[in-house]
Amino acid sequence: TMRSVALFSVLLSLATPCSSSDEEVLKPVTKEEHECVCEGSSCVTGNRCRGHQCFSSLTDSAGTMVSQKGCFKVYEQSTLTCKTPPSRDQIVECCQGHLCNMNITVQLPPKGTTQHYPQYNGLSTYSVTTLVTVIVVPIIALIFFSAVAVFVFRRIHRNQMERLTTRDAEYGTIDGLIASNVGESTLADLLDHSCTSGSGSGLPFLVQRTVARQITLNECVGKGRYGEVWRGQWQGESVAVKIFSSRDEKSWFRETEIYNTVLLRHENILGFIASDMTSRNSSTQLWLITHFHEMGSLYDYLQLSTLDAPGCLRMALSIASGLAHLHVEIFGTQGKPAIAHRDLKSKNILVKKNGQCCIADLGLAVMHFQDTNELDVGNNPKVGTKRYMAPEVLDDSIQMDSFESYKRVDIWALGLVLWEIARRTVSNGIVEDYKPPFHDVVPSDPSFEDMKKVVCVDQQRPNIPNRWFSDLTLTSMAKLMKECWYQNPSARLTALRIKKTLTKIDNSLDKIKTDI
Repeated sequence: TMRSVALFSVLLSLATPCSSSDEEVLKPVTKEEHECVCEGSSCVTGNRCRGHQCFSSLTDSAGTMVSQKGCFKVYEQSTLTCKTPPSRDQIVECCQGHLCNMNITVQLPPKGTTQHYPQYNGLSTYSVTTLVTVIVVPIIALIFFSAVAVFVFRRIHRNQMERLTTRDAEYGTIDGLIASNVGESTLADLLDHSCTSGSGSGLPFLVQRTVARQITLNECVGKGRYGEVWRGQWQGESVAVKIFSSRDEKSWFRETEIYNTVLLRHENILGFIASDMTSRNSSTQLWLITHFHEMGSLYDYLQLSTLDAPGCLRMALSIASGLAHLHVEIFGTQGKPAIAHRDLKSKNILVKKNGQCCIADLGLAVMHFQDTNELDVGNNPKVGTKRYMAPEVLDDSIQMDSFESYKRVDIWALGLVLWEIARRTVSNGIVEDYKPPFHDVVPSDPSFEDMKKVVCVDQQRPNIPNRWFSDLTLTSMAKLMKECWYQNPSARLTALRIKKTLTKIDNSLDKIKTDI
């Protein structure tokens, strides 16, 4: 026992400062020091000392209790000593902080045990508070933030389908049409019923999902930046299934939103059947299901086929009719708001078997409600196709808060589409190869700056071949498209005026044939 007391006294002599020179030698520069109470035989410089940790000790020396207080100057020594468990003869309590050992009273554990229960006079509340702050509070915070994160992620995942799922109950049964009897009807029957019951452009939501889940994909008929288009089968009928890529999700949502809130039934607007967001092959797929037109897009059709004058007018008139239907607002329960397409081009127009066309791809469409003057532009960041952009879009002078501005942008693009059609119309046995607008002045994938220079700075327009002026139809078409290309948007024709003009040209052609 005397040997252990002597050994401990040696350790304490190392821990307690004897002189200022000792302090300079033993003081580590990287550890924070605290002022401690110094009591006992080892305190030779007063009742205070400075060290990394303060201590309070009690030693049983042959039945005599020796109590000491002081500080550890050597960091490694303090760590070693403070971590040593108490024995029957000796106990050391360590702490960190200014004079933290002032109120620490230690007791030797009962005989036969090695545990001790230090008593902290005036520090019990501090210890409990520290425990709660350091351990309990972070756990509670972690649980709370984890719950919030789970809620947010689930909300994001479900938000995409929110508009569809919230209306399932409302549209589950409409005039006796329920999902279970979808299999007994044809698409034509269902769509006719949908139109007459005033449920929008497509089928009721619940029926849309039932139809979508019964479709078999047969072959991929087109690919692009948007995703893929497949020919599918439903009850033996062909349908087109546009599968959007994940980066074009907003276009899918916008088309779904427009088709399900607006009555767009028109022979020159692509017929909408259903929209569905579903998990297939462990990934989310966005489907837009429409009528299938085997002739493909106008862009593809013009690559391989030529037209005669009646065919040219039939196509041009059908596109103008579809655009006029989009642009006009129809009031009443069977009505629709005015809509601007914003991405009209030959790739977004489909050719029907009867030689007419229908307008597709409403992912960038803008809606306008005249009674409230509300302009719904959606939240799709895409801005259209650069080759078909009007001057005011390229030079950023367009009035974004005016619906008329968006309609005039469509008219510019319509003029370019008419030019594409006219080039492939045979007159006197002559026809031009298919080329996209401005093919001779910009690269195959023009940049924004390329188009801005040609259209805004140089004010160039597509070239009109001389041979058109020897054909009445093409001459009239050339005059019409030029009136779509005015630099000043307000000077351009309206879709309705273009439709009426093309109808007049068509009637004149019929009259010439009759006279002949």
